[in-house]
Amino acid sequence: MVISSLDALYAMGQYDADITYYLSEAGYQVTTLRNRQITIDFLLTQLNNYSVIIWRTNTYNWKHVEYWYVGEVASSATASKYASDFANGWINSNAGIIGVSLGFFKYHFTAQMLSNVRLMMLIASDSLFLSSFMLNAGVGAVIFSLEPISLSFGLMDDLTTQMVAYLSLGQDVYSVVFSLVSPYVQNSNPEDPLDSSYSPPFWYQGDGALTI
Repeated sequence: MVISSLDALYAMGQYDADITYYLSEAGYQVTTLRNRQITIDFLLTQLNNYSVIIWRTNTYNWKHVEYWYVGEVASSATASKYASDFANGWINSNAGIIGVSLGFFKYHFTAQMLSNVRLMMLIASDSLFLSSFMLNAGVGAVIFSLEPISLSFGLMDDLTTQMVAYLSLGQDVYSVVFSLVSPYVQNSNPEDPLDSSYSPPFWYQGDGALTI
């Protein structure tokens, strides 16, 4: 399952096809949802139907609270259905596209809610903060970003595709993340000597020995 909440602004393009290919080679049937196809209802009721989830989104801030874009466009129907969440600041629609905060995940993502999800990849700024909630909900391992990222220029999509390619070959989560990050950290990756080394902002929590 690939969820691209901001595809209208930052299209995955060929990367979506590449990720689908690698996951298919690993034996998965791949579904991709984009933009308005991703709703609050989907996050709360459908995620557990998938073994591998890649959620590609980003954040915005409203009144000192960080929100992750869902994709669903603000509507009176959603505002009414989730009135309590809006009142508590767990859901926000001031950006026009609905966003959810840490409070949303803390309240709704209960124990074993995602027990069928083996691996979740959170391609979004500060997604380290979401990782523990996903693990508590039953996800086997979570790959996340340690810091703010940009979906522009395709760099994060390229790194994500590399991780999926290695995973599709049977490598475990730890090996995949470490092999991606380590060459930059150890300064062994070929680069312009005038540039400082770049460390891809990904790490993981959960079962590092997990394979897909």
